[in-house]
Amino acid sequence: MITADHSVALPTHWRDFLALTKPRVMTLVVFTGLCGLLAAPGSIHPVIAFTAILCIAVGAGGAAALNQWYEAEIDGGMKRTANRPLPAGRMERGSARDFGIALSAGSVMVMGLGVGWLAAILLIISIVYYAVVYTMWLKPRTPQNIVVGGGAGAFPPLIGWVAVTGEITLMPVVLFAIIFLWTPPHFWALALFVKTDYANVGIPMMPVVAGEKATRRQILAYTVILAPVAMAPWFIGGAGAIYAIGAGVLSLAFFALAVPVGTRFSGPDDAMKPEKRLFAFSILYLFALFGVLVADRLAANYGWIA
Repeated sequence: MITADHSVALPTHWRDFLALTKPRVMTLVVFTGLCGLLAAPGSIHPVIAFTAILCIAVGAGGAAALNQWYEAEIDGGMKRTANRPLPAGRMERGSARDFGIALSAGSVMVMGLGVGWLAAILLIISIVYYAVVYTMWLKPRTPQNIVVGGGAGAFPPLIGWVAVTGEITLMPVVLFAIIFLWTPPHFWALALFVKTDYANVGIPMMPVVAGEKATRRQILAYTVILAPVAMAPWFIGGAGAIYAIGAGVLSLAFFALAVPVGTRFSGPDDAMKPEKRLFAFSILYLFALFGVLVADRLAANYGWIA
């Protein structure tokens, strides 16, 4: 059993199992998955829809638990994660591993039997992508870890869409691409003001390996690339004017906040305020972007717009 001081074992509480699932991260996962489901053409029985979203949530929780099982020692060396159940000594590593495996396997099986096997295949790919490809392979080896690993968090809207339609088409792939390209500026903004943590545990995040200047340039570059991809649902006819206006305004705001980060307009004593503002807005950006996509679909379905 891992403990905070390697001598005292603290009791495990149900909240510790909940913490293993990373509830705050799961909120965004569930929301984008739900938006993919609601924006998809066609209809789905409410019970099947609920099952699909539940499986996405449980699968994401299982992958997060496996991530924390594997990175228990790393988490213990970072201020931001030192109070998680494993490094704080409130849970045995084996319990976290078994919990993650059970959630992952159960979610995939229920998704396959209750919703569809294509959605289940995508779900297991997303779990393995995060727990194995990103956590075990990419993260400790390359500063491009979050670029490639960003695909793990991009699956939920694709899975939600497939749960309704039973097929992969261009529109859900675009939704996948939006989250894939959003992830680097979102995560690197965070990495800039917690880079000491990553340096202390030997994780080669971009600011640690390539330096702040290179990281800032890439944040700005990905933001520029993200904007037209965010507009792509309108370009390909998968969304209407409501989405186009919302995506345009949100992307302009994202760019406006990325510019001072990418060019470092602020002075040296600003306590990383531009980076923190960009990180906070990036979360709001994704919630709002997918929310306006659903609003656009509902408006079209109910004839609120021509």
